[in-house]
Amino acid sequence: MEGTVVAVVAVGLLLLVLKSGMRVVNQVERGVVFRFGKALPSHRQPGITFLVPFADRMRKVNVQVVTMPVPTQEGITRDNVSVKVDAVVYFRVTDPVRAAIEVQDYTFAVGQVAQSSLRSIIGKSDLDDLLSDRERLHEGLALMIDSPAAGWGIHIDRVEIKDVQLPESLKRSMSRQAEAERERRARVITADGEFQAAQQLANASRIMSDTPEAMQLRLLQTVVEVAAEKNSTLVMPFPVELLRYFDRATARIDADLRTARVPAQTRTEAEPRPVEQETGGPESAERP
Repeated sequence: MEGTVVAVVAVGLLLLVLKSGMRVVNQVERGVVFRFGKALPSHRQPGITFLVPFADRMRKVNVQVVTMPVPTQEGITRDNVSVKVDAVVYFRVTDPVRAAIEVQDYTFAVGQVAQSSLRSIIGKSDLDDLLSDRERLHEGLALMIDSPAAGWGIHIDRVEIKDVQLPESLKRSMSRQAEAERERRARVITADGEFQAAQQLANASRIMSDTPEAMQLRLLQTVVEVAAEKNSTLVMPFPVELLRYFDRATARIDADLRTARVPAQTRTEAEPRPVEQETGGPESAERP
């Protein structure tokens, strides 16, 4: 009877010890075991694990990807523009033992490194790079943050700049610049269209000048287009060549008239004036 009681007590103590040393590690965690204060070189995998009672202590480290926003950082770019930039960092733990030993709080440490790296990137970049060439800045930020984080057992998956806040005066200046650029492009396109249209018209005029029948056909086509509208007025185009003929004829007549006037005036000026006879007084009149 006493032996049975002792066996039952022994089994109960054994179960109690086993229960006190049994731990469950979740799938998203890894267990770092400290035996008498010293970390074991290997971490515990997910599932049920057993610890030495009163000797082992286990610390669980999450190995999921952590999304950490970087607070807005204000800085001056390389081209002397004051901006405010915020970002987001994606990182995860690759070495749970080093993450638990090398740094006290790896999340806080990564956040501080990300803030300082973001301010450094702002000072080294131009405003145009912050607005357009963000992929290169993302790679530079990830490299700057990953350099110290690698020693803590942390891997930086990605760093992205979320927003760039500009001064209101600069926004207005950029808007005016964009409007001026669009207006310049519109004028260039319009001028190019006019140039091409002028070239085609010049080619068409040369063809019509070589072929008079083409001009007559174009005239008839214009009459048909005007007559297609339901109106009672028919507009007949007057040939410009006829007007030019009258203009040349008028100029020729004016030239002939001017030529005819010039010889008449010349002859009038060339004729000698009649010499007036001197008339004397009463004495000369009495002479025979």
